[in-house]
Amino acid sequence: MNPYAAYKKQSVTTMTPIEIVVKLYSETERELNRAIVFIEQKNYESANKSLTKSVDLINALRSVLDVNLPIGQNLDSLYSYFEKEIITANMKKDIEMIKPLLPMIAELKDAFTQVSLMSKEDIATQELQSKKNQ
Repeated sequence: MNPYAAYKKQSVTTMTPIEIVVKLYSETERELNRAIVFIEQKNYESANKSLTKSVDLINALRSVLDVNLPIGQNLDSLYSYFEKEIITANMKKDIEMIKPLLPMIAELKDAFTQVSLMSKEDIATQELQSKKNQ
C-alpha cells in the first residue's frame, strides 16, 4: 500500500461517526463540483464518474440513518431527492440541476460540523430542551 493510501485509511479509521458524516458531505460537494467542471468541458465520461460517486456517497449517508426518528425520516426524504436529481442531471448532463444541490449539502455539512464541535453535555442539554418543548 502506498503511503498516501495508508494515511487515508488510518485517518478514516480514527474518525468519529459524526466526522465521517461531515467527510461524506465534503466528498459529495467535491464530486458535484467536479461534475460541473467536467460537463462544462464536455468530458461526459468523467462527469458520469463524479455523479455516480456522488450518488454512492449519498447512499452511504442514507445507510446510517435511523428512520425511526423524525430527523432520520426527513434526511431520508432529502437524500432521496438528492439521488433523483443527481441521476437525472447525469442522464441530461445538466449543470443547472446540480447547482441547487450544492448549498443544501453545504448547509447539512455545516450543521453536522457544528454538532461535532458540541460537547456531550451540550448535546444532552439540547435533547432535554427539545423534549420539554414537545
